[in-house]
Amino acid sequence: MKISRIILAALIASAVSVPASAQFNLGKAVKAGTQVVQALTVTDEQMAAYAKESVDWMDTHNKVSDPDSEYTKRLNRLTAGLTEADGLPLNFKVYEVIDINAFACPDGSVRVFSSLMDIMTDEELLGVIGHEIGHVAKHHSKKGFKQTLLTGAAKDAIASANGTMAALTDSQLGSLGESLIGAKYSQKQEKEADDYGYDFLKSHDINPWGMVMAFEKLQSMEGNQKSSYMTRMFSSHPETADRIARMEKRAKKDGIERPASSSTNE
Repeated sequence: MKISRIILAALIASAVSVPASAQFNLGKAVKAGTQVVQALTVTDEQMAAYAKESVDWMDTHNKVSDPDSEYTKRLNRLTAGLTEADGLPLNFKVYEVIDINAFACPDGSVRVFSSLMDIMTDEELLGVIGHEIGHVAKHHSKKGFKQTLLTGAAKDAIASANGTMAALTDSQLGSLGESLIGAKYSQKQEKEADDYGYDFLKSHDINPWGMVMAFEKLQSMEGNQKSSYMTRMFSSHPETADRIARMEKRAKKDGIERPASSSTNE
């Protein structure tokens, strides 16, 4: 099952409203309000459990590269030593799908799509991974996922569970999974992820120029319908140029040399 078809029923729940033709029912309104309050009290532990359940669902419903595949071997080689970010354990897998994308989850799961690996050099791929880890370390993915829990397709099930873990359907898990894949961040959050990713890569003796090179390559792919990652990361073209310039300036200031272009399959 391709990732672009992951949603089975991605309907965003609207706010409670009463049609003008209907008589106002205080009891129903109070009940609906109670559900919202209950949903708003979801704990960090419960949210983490829902995030893991969503990732496990996606791993089951997508083609994960076999351990002996060239994709897995390459990703394992590149991410060797990248075990945690600010104390959060990291784990990496490849989805063999046609979309050009990558994402990271609140539980530290990082998923890289094979089509992205096909077009990226090792340095560029590590640049993307560093950026995605930045979203986890800065709690951007956590905040976005929690918002989806409170407003998305699983909201009513979670609210009616009365503080316990709700049993979610495939449809609800699919919607939560799609929210992780397609998460959109503010320009401020993107810059924060850039900065964290730069520092993260540098601290692991990985050339942070890879982030600049990855952004440049993705920017050059404007208009490519398969590049959902391009659309998600670079919603504002002037900001994209600014972000590239900021990372380039940092690397030059640190005296780090830009690596020569290398093969995508080395």
